[in-house]
Amino acid sequence: MKRLILPLALILLVFGQCGILAGKVNKHKPWIETSYHGVITENMDTVLLDPPLVALDKDAPVPYAGEICAFKIHGQEAPFEAVVLNRTSGEGVLRARSPIDCELQKEYTFIIQAYDCGAGDTGAGWKKSHKAVVHIQVDDVNEFAPVFREPVYQATLTEGKIYDSILQVEAWDQDCSPQYSQICNYDIVTPHTPFAIDRNGNIRNTERLSYDNQQHYKIMVTAFDCGQKRATESVAVHIEVKPVCKPGWQGWNKRADYEPGTGSKQLFPKMHLETCDGPLSSVRAMVELQTSHIGKGCDRETYSEKSLQRLCGAASGSTDLLPAPSASTNWTASLLTDSGRDSDLIFRFDGRQAANVPDRLVPHNLTDQFTIATWMKHGPSPGLRAEKETLLCNSDKTEMNRHHYSLYVHNCRLVFLLRRDFTQIDTFRPAEFHWKLEQICDKEWHYYVINVEFPAVTLFVDGVTYEPYLVTDDWPIHPSQIDVQLTVGACWQGGEVTTPRFTQYFRGSLSGLTIRPGKIETQKVISCLQACKEGLDINSLESLGKGIKFHFNPAQSVLVMEGDDLDSINTAMTKVSYINSRQFPTPGLRRLHISTTVQCFGEDTCISIPDIKAAVMVLPPSEPRITIAGVERLVRPAARLQLCHWRHAL
Repeated sequence: MKRLILPLALILLVFGQCGILAGKVNKHKPWIETSYHGVITENMDTVLLDPPLVALDKDAPVPYAGEICAFKIHGQEAPFEAVVLNRTSGEGVLRARSPIDCELQKEYTFIIQAYDCGAGDTGAGWKKSHKAVVHIQVDDVNEFAPVFREPVYQATLTEGKIYDSILQVEAWDQDCSPQYSQICNYDIVTPHTPFAIDRNGNIRNTERLSYDNQQHYKIMVTAFDCGQKRATESVAVHIEVKPVCKPGWQGWNKRADYEPGTGSKQLFPKMHLETCDGPLSSVRAMVELQTSHIGKGCDRETYSEKSLQRLCGAASGSTDLLPAPSASTNWTASLLTDSGRDSDLIFRFDGRQAANVPDRLVPHNLTDQFTIATWMKHGPSPGLRAEKETLLCNSDKTEMNRHHYSLYVHNCRLVFLLRRDFTQIDTFRPAEFHWKLEQICDKEWHYYVINVEFPAVTLFVDGVTYEPYLVTDDWPIHPSQIDVQLTVGACWQGGEVTTPRFTQYFRGSLSGLTIRPGKIETQKVISCLQACKEGLDINSLESLGKGIKFHFNPAQSVLVMEGDDLDSINTAMTKVSYINSRQFPTPGLRRLHISTTVQCFGEDTCISIPDIKAAVMVLPPSEPRITIAGVERLVRPAARLQLCHWRHAL
């Protein structure tokens, strides 16, 4: 085969002419659309464009000049690239350089241009099209499950009510599209619960709940997004059922145990008053310790009456008119007693018993000063006429029925009669002193002391002074040679035509009846003689605050507190205590009663507070014991024992 050999000059001439020809042929710029809209699904790499990516060049079909060599993207550092699929047809495709995440960015906008091939693939002489705008939307994939905003939900409802919404739970979704990021439904997972939930997460009760039946509910709730993807973890919802608000004291125990020797014990350490947000202006609470069933009304000293008088510093010279029966005091043997102990001896009178006090004990001259004292428990007698009931009476023993002095009850009034002896001045004088008191007929033990400083007569009841509401005058008693008879429980009628007899019988109980001529008792001694060893107390008085007013009755069995601040009242109630200073107190129950009055602004009473009934249980004291410990056998040398005997003899 012959080879055609051309001169080098000819070759250069030919290629030079081709270059000049190509330069003259590439006259036009590539053409593309002015805007494109694309969609890409996240985690995919191909973009679907509308219209498709195609570049045209009017220089076609001239090689290079009519071909498309590249698409170039400008701006925003878009994570996309444009690839030419066919240089001749100008078709291209838009691809993601890395995975696209909708949650990071939902859409992209950038500029794209097409480039022809110019004079070749080297890029020399390439012409570019105008700029086109590309807008790409990222389609979401339902890759995330709903998550609740709170780790746990809590709510409280009142029993007996139906609620439209008790509380609202809320979940959210990280997906970027409304279809997958929105929560379309909630559901209660826990079966058989009296609750329902709507698509907005509002929980309501489907029936009226009862605090007595169940106080707490725990339900589990899940959520679904609009792509029906369920929450990975359900959330717990705790619903507390509270009782209907009823005004009253809360947080108190019906019984408080008291151990002897422990001093003061708080009765209501966690007590507080619920007023249901009422507009109160003041609160008044009265705490009453009821001890009427114990001895003579409470735990008192168990000494005999004479010993107790010595301990309290009472004046000497008193006469016990109701001593314990013995060989020398047999006049009380026929009377009914409620206790066999000398220290707490109680005589019970049923309207048929009375006793004559021996003449040797009767003080013949009471003078202008004397004291009569007694414990008395008395009440009305249903079905019987209200007649005089005599506790103590000094009357004529024979021939006449004159009452020289007496103490009696009539129509629940206490009356002391004192008829003075005749003197040179024959005039009216104070003779009967009347007191009208609730204590006389309340069937409770009270300590009565009558101090006489003629013509003044003063009554003390449980240490409190009472002046007579009525004083009547009478003529003095004319002198006579008739002996007098002092009686207890009735009055002796010595002037009866047929047979002298008792009349005006007493119905009740007496204890410690004494009379002291020539002296009167001081209030300090009277208070000591009747003082209780148990009662109510308040701990930490200084912490009560100035807004609380309080006072005790003399026996400290009743405490009244008043204040206009609810928190201060609550604090004060927690400090109410019981105390019993006896070493061996009487064991058993002491009942407590609390009554409360609440006043509101502009109203007398606006909230009714139920009374409280509680009790203090005084436990039996520990029995004293003597314990002797040692070895059963003691071995010592005989010589040592003899030495000990000799020393003892010395």
